[in-house]
Amino acid sequence: MRRLNRKRALSLVKEMDAFPKVPESYVETSAFGGALSLTVFMAMAILTILEFFVYQDTWIKYEYEVDKDFSSKLRINIDITIAMDCQMVGADVLDRASTMVILTKLTFEPVHFELNPQQRLWQKAFLQFQSKLRKENSLQDVFFRDALKGTVLPQNVWSDVSSGPLNACRIHGHVDVNKVEGNLHFTLGKALHHSGGHIHLGAFFRSNVKNFSHRIDHLSFGEAVPGRINPLDATEKITSESNQLFQYFVTVVPTKLHISGLSLDTHQYSVTEQERVINHALGNQGWVSGIFVKYKLNPLMVRVSEEHMPLRTFLVRLCGIIGGLFSTSDLLHRLIGYFVDVLCCRFSLGGRLS
Repeated sequence: MRRLNRKRALSLVKEMDAFPKVPESYVETSAFGGALSLTVFMAMAILTILEFFVYQDTWIKYEYEVDKDFSSKLRINIDITIAMDCQMVGADVLDRASTMVILTKLTFEPVHFELNPQQRLWQKAFLQFQSKLRKENSLQDVFFRDALKGTVLPQNVWSDVSSGPLNACRIHGHVDVNKVEGNLHFTLGKALHHSGGHIHLGAFFRSNVKNFSHRIDHLSFGEAVPGRINPLDATEKITSESNQLFQYFVTVVPTKLHISGLSLDTHQYSVTEQERVINHALGNQGWVSGIFVKYKLNPLMVRVSEEHMPLRTFLVRLCGIIGGLFSTSDLLHRLIGYFVDVLCCRFSLGGRLS
């Protein structure tokens, strides 16, 4: 009884089939139709594989919102080499709230200013990547996507193999400052804070010993992101003047990264620079030689996230590819067949009339 009910159900389903069926005896095969079918199936397979690669890939999404975090500290990551003795160089931060931070937590390390071949190769690689970033903005998506998966560039190797006296000071480390506009100074003499402001004890040094030639191997804000290329990384300035002033005007943009299931608070920045020789005889009173990084915070925050194509979107796109190829190939086959029939009929009629 159950088998009989199943047969009746199957026959009922077959009768409900709304798609037309053409008997095989009515189907006419041809070499062109077979070649077209083979081409369609090959194109379908290739497009399906390519669409699967697109489904596996991710893209970077940028969202903008107002930065409402005013209580947290701003971390400045510094790695700079100045062509002077460490005892002659002072570093401090003075912000808009008249708060002075003497950078005692930074490491002052005597080194050679000249780079060894491996370090020079590292610097050239960074400069090449930065030139590419200025032309191809989409490369930044690659660096964001790979930021938490591994480094994009090899790390700088600080093996000082040069001979001779140590003629430079490498200042590296990080410092936490207030999240307000401020000025990072690298000047002659150690900084000293007092009630009326701050001074640098550089009056006892001869002017001919000052040389603010420098190299910025790394300067970033917030948490350090592996593989991230910052605008001032690998910047090198060489001068023969003793009263040279270097100014970097930095605009810092708070950035929240949500990539590969991890979250990270960091900062991006843009920079413009200016340099000049201080000459008090020409009316440059009030100016001092040194390296000044003036930074200000952007009120907008950028939220960077990594997005993936949903499975339902992938299936819809896949159905569109398969259905579109079938429809297009059938229409193309009918049109070509129609024009071939028309041409053949004209030639045959012309032969009979002649």
